Amino acid sequence: MSHSSSRSSTIHDQEQTGSDSQIRPGKKQQSLGVTGPELAAGGGEIEKQQRPDGKIELTEEDAEDKLGYAYPEWKKWLILVIILCIQISMNSNAGMYGGAMDGIVERYGVTETKARLGQSMFLIAYAFGCELWAPWSEEIGRWPTQQASLFLVNIWQILTALSPTFAGFLTSRILNGLSTAGGSVTLGVIADLYRAEDTGFQYAVAFVVLSSVGGAPIGTVIGGFVATFHTNPSWIFWTLLIMGGIVQVLHFFLVPETRTTIILDREARKRRKNGENCWGPNELKEKRFSARQVGIIWWRPFQMFFTEPIVLCLSLLSGFSDSLVFIFMESYDPIFEQWHFNTWQIGLCFFSSIIGYIIAYFTFLPVIWHHNKIRKVDPDKLEPESRLWWLLWLAPCLVWGLFGFAFTSFGPPTTHWIGPLIFTGIIGIANYGVYKSSIDYMIAAYGPYAASATGGNDFARDFLAGVAGLYSAPFYNNVPPEGKWHLIYPTAILGCLAVPIVIPIYIFYWKGKTLRLRSPFAMELEKARQARLASKRRRSTVAGKASTGDTSATHAEKV
Repeated sequence: MSHSSSRSSTIHDQEQTGSDSQIRPGKKQQSLGVTGPELAAGGGEIEKQQRPDGKIELTEEDAEDKLGYAYPEWKKWLILVIILCIQISMNSNAGMYGGAMDGIVERYGVTETKARLGQSMFLIAYAFGCELWAPWSEEIGRWPTQQASLFLVNIWQILTALSPTFAGFLTSRILNGLSTAGGSVTLGVIADLYRAEDTGFQYAVAFVVLSSVGGAPIGTVIGGFVATFHTNPSWIFWTLLIMGGIVQVLHFFLVPETRTTIILDREARKRRKNGENCWGPNELKEKRFSARQVGIIWWRPFQMFFTEPIVLCLSLLSGFSDSLVFIFMESYDPIFEQWHFNTWQIGLCFFSSIIGYIIAYFTFLPVIWHHNKIRKVDPDKLEPESRLWWLLWLAPCLVWGLFGFAFTSFGPPTTHWIGPLIFTGIIGIANYGVYKSSIDYMIAAYGPYAASATGGNDFARDFLAGVAGLYSAPFYNNVPPEGKWHLIYPTAILGCLAVPIVIPIYIFYWKGKTLRLRSPFAMELEKARQARLASKRRRSTVAGKASTGDTSATHAEKV
């Protein structure tokens, strides 16, 4: 489960300079639901307006030392570590569910197929919930949004554990999925702590992606032990409640509000008490919660998903890769039972995925370092497609890993149990690489529209993972032929499907710029980029003339 989510919180709002009244976006940006601050983040033209009421807006430049960007590095990483814990706790809702399956079948007298609905409905609700929560984290702040999400998740855990009927159980799981999505504003928090050009930005993204992809496997490992020692399925949800309660307390006391506009509102109120005429960006908004604007924001991720080839193909690849985790949750039982593994031992097998994620994470660090080094010399030298370079090497691991997993699943005495685990780790390397690179690429390629682009990516990951929960068990149980090849064919079919899904990565790397410039979203961003470059050239010219004593040029630039 991805999840950081990630999620569809505005990624480039780290460069917001105030309320919408500060900037006049064009009609095109307005029709796409892009606010003034988002346009500023993309390099658009900022135009100060005189307010008839005489109020003065407090901007980032006026309170730089109060914002998340000014936090010491240790505090930023403390926040990121707690976010990692939140991600693991929340994503474990999906990973640990498998440990409760047998108990759910027995308690409610339902079939295994119906019992799997609790997993699938949770993930599908999560997919839609990510888009519904995002605007609220931007309007009321990250801290209350995450606290509300954590609180609701913990409440639904209690109802899930105690529900006397299967209908009530499913309802609780759906509400749990919707509520869990509210905690996935992690990319937005990163945007509050680092500007896109900061050297720490990509390191923070890589770290949070690690927690996003690793949460479900960690939950599966924990769920294996809980299911071994407690046959009552309620213990799975009591364990999740304990984990959720701990992370909520940690978040409550250790994580401050990071949303820039909320901090500016608070600082403005403090200064007004001292007689200063300043107002926060949200305080000056006439329509704070415009239904039309929220509707546009909610729709835009789906619009980009269906109309942008780059977003569609990378999202399908990312969703396919993520769904493999949940398919393997079903395949591990029949495969490793061949070596007489019990429940907790099968759960431990998911450590191979975690190891693969960690290996992939460390391979990205030198790539990030190299790119940061280039940007220090020229921030505009690297095209967005450069974010896909390392994925060109990691993506084949998905195909290689699937075929390797398939042909090491014969069981004893033909193959050793270490074989499937090695190839699961290789698939984990590809899974991390796909999610990290696709998120990175969309941030760079779509600028102020990146929130919606990554929202489509996250929607695909969770939705396809939820659907996988329905077909994965029948897929492994019913695909012919019976006998020696019974468990080989399903994974081999997945390997064949991975080939055409991986190919677009290479197309986007070589032809991505051409495809981007055909997009109305990317065209607006390219105009903003050209305006930024032109402004940079003017400043360079003025600085050069000023150094030679030509003060008229400096005066003209100020005017």
